[in-house]
Formats: sequence, C-alpha cells, structure tokens
Amino acid sequence: MDMRLDEALRVDRDTRLALVGSGGKSTALFQLAGLLTAPVLLSSTTHLAAGQLELADHVWIARNPDDIPAEVQPGRVLFIGGALREGRAPGLTMPTLARLRELADALHLPLLIEADGSRMRPLKAPADHEPALPAFANTVVVVAGLSALGQPLNADWVHRPRRFARLAGIEMGTRIQPAELSRILVHPHGGAKNIPDAARRILLLNQADDVSSQARAVGMVGSLLSGFDSVVIAALQQGRVHAAHERVAGIILAAGGSQRLGRPKQLLEWQGKPLVRHVTETALAAGLHQVIVVTGAFREPVLEALAGLAVEEAFNPEWEAGQSTSVKCGVRAVTGRAGAALFALVDQPWTSPPLIRALCQAHASALPSVVAPLIDGQRGNPVLFDRRTFPDFASLQGDQGARRLFSGYRLTWVPWHDERALLDIDTEKDYLALLQSERPG
Repeated sequence: MDMRLDEALRVDRDTRLALVGSGGKSTALFQLAGLLTAPVLLSSTTHLAAGQLELADHVWIARNPDDIPAEVQPGRVLFIGGALREGRAPGLTMPTLARLRELADALHLPLLIEADGSRMRPLKAPADHEPALPAFANTVVVVAGLSALGQPLNADWVHRPRRFARLAGIEMGTRIQPAELSRILVHPHGGAKNIPDAARRILLLNQADDVSSQARAVGMVGSLLSGFDSVVIAALQQGRVHAAHERVAGIILAAGGSQRLGRPKQLLEWQGKPLVRHVTETALAAGLHQVIVVTGAFREPVLEALAGLAVEEAFNPEWEAGQSTSVKCGVRAVTGRAGAALFALVDQPWTSPPLIRALCQAHASALPSVVAPLIDGQRGNPVLFDRRTFPDFASLQGDQGARRLFSGYRLTWVPWHDERALLDIDTEKDYLALLQSERPG
C-alpha cells in the first residue's frame, strides 16, 4: 500500500525542508505543500519558472527582509524575490529567507524551499556555487530521476555532465548504471554537497514508474543508506510513493541473569557459537545499520563472546530491576538518525536474516508503528518499533517488556512459516529442544 509523501518524508509543522538535485524537485515541493495543513510557506533560493508560480495559491514578492509580512493567507503561500522577468522569478536572498524562517517559527508553520536548479534534466552535478542551502534547514531532500539509468552520460540526461563524469569516475557517453549514480549521490561534492551537519538527509529516488525501475532503486538502497538517513522511492508524476527505507537499529537484549535456567543462557553453545554471538551475527548479516547489545549480568564473558564483531555495547547497571531497564537502555543508545529499532532476544536463536529483512521491508512500505512476525497464529520475535514510539518506552517499569506498548498501536503483521522461530530458552528442557531442532528430521 502506497504512503503519502509527507508521511514518507516525516514532515511536520517544525520542518524546515530544502529540496536539491534534479528529476522532480518542483513536483515534490508542490505535492508536499498540497498534503500539509494550510497555510504552508514556500520559497526558493534559485529561479522559478512562471508555470511554477501558478501552482501556488498566493504569491508574495519579498525583495528584502522587511517585505516579509507578519501574517499570511490560508493555502500555499509562495515567496519570490522579485517580479517575473523573461519567464522566471528570482529566489529570496539568504537574509530574506532567514526572516521567512522567523515567520514560520512564529506561526508554527512548515517551510519548504527549492534550493537548486537542474534545467529539467533527470540528474545533475552541482556547480561550485550550488546548492544554495540555508544553514537552518533541518531536513534536506536530494532528488534524483531514475529515468536516466541506462542512458548515455551527456547533456540530454545530465545537467553539467562533465562534472558528473568526474565525480562518478566514468567517461562521457558511458551508460549510467546504478552503482555510478549511487557513488555520486553520496559524494561530498555531489548529492551530499553543502548539507548542514545537523540536517536529516533524505534521498528521493523519483521516476520509479515501473517494476524495473523500482527494482533498480531497491537494489541501490543498501549503499545509499551509508550517506542518507532515508531513501524514498517514488513516482511523483503518478502521485505514488512506493517505499521509505530508513536506517533500522538492532537491539539485542542480553542483560538477564537467567534465573530459571540457572546458568547464563547468553553463553549456551549452539552450532559452535554462544547464543549471544549467534543472534548478534544474524542482526549484522541482515544489514541493520547499528547493532547494540545490552549487557548486564555476565558482562565480561558476554563481551568476550562478541569479540571482533562491529557492535556497540549498552551496559545496563540496573538489569536486576527487570527487562524494562534493558529495553530503555537499548533505546537510549539508538542514534537520533535511525527510523526504527528492532528488538531481538538472545534466547531465540532461530531468528534469521530473511525474517529481519522482511520486518524491515514491511516498515519501509508504509512506516507503521509496530511490525511483528505472525507464526502459527502467534506473535513472534523480533519486533520492530518505529521511532514515533520511542518516547513511550520511558513509561515501562519493572519486568515489563516492550509488548506493553502494543495496546497503543495497531500492529502490522508479517506472516512467517518457520515455527522454530518461536522457540526460546528458559529451561534445560528448552535448551535440549534447541539442540534437537538442528538435527535432520
């Protein structure tokens, strides 16, 4: 099911969003404005065509900061820097744009800015003076048009093709492939140029108009998330947003004292490895972008079991006070750029990379609040929680796990047909069942 563009970009009334790149910036600007509760403030740091002005409900000329009003009319209010000349209107100066930002803050309104030009080409490489991004932008959306994939690198498909060729490391005339496009999009002098350090970085892969282009876009996501917080795949001319792939953190809960078992379950051997290492390697193999292991009891041997793995430790000194303390400890360790967190249990080793990827894909399809596997009619683990749920974790107490939050959200279910994923280890009998589960037949 497709989602709305404002949902995919996580736009709210505090958003100060700048659009750069090529292949659909203006379309994105006005589609987004039409989805938000009016009034919405729009502007540009570059020239706008006369046809773009017609998409606004109101156009206001602001040649200097004093021209910014104290109130605005309902609707999409577009601010330009002067009258039309030769079919184009100038953008605002940076001081005038700063005053417009003050208006947005005072009225608690979203501010959307087109901050780049591309001569209507699907792709571009920025010139030395581009993009003209305001320092206050808290969200930057880099747009790229997928219609250029497979096409020759020339001026028909790319604005400033020679710069593009140099940044991508390919020759003029070479057919543009996903790997080269990914390379330039994450390049500090390409798609990532001039983005403020504190801004959320979103890549909007537009023109995913058919199954083939959507598949190419999905194939690029893994490499692009190294430089962006979110990769949105859309066909804006069709009014469709196919997916919003965000960084997902993995939280491995491995702090418990294993009272029922009588020995540390984290260190039980299975298939030649301690359970904690097995589950952690699974999370890494699934491509999660930050893997956190919450430790508590048996901290030193658990860390020894994880030696050499690219994970972060979150030590919970209050582990004896119940699972809620470990859950909250894990959430606090998640970086602010993650779109979701997936909780995995150290005593459920049949969790697999395909299952984790299926949960992440379900999240990307519509950004639901909670995603869980449905196994033989039962809720299974791991469970993925969207970032909008993170503030609610503070309310957990004692031995409450994250499942107490389920009642506040509608769960999105992912059917899964491996019943072994329900197996957890609380007793010696459970451990014996795990050992037997790996035997053929």
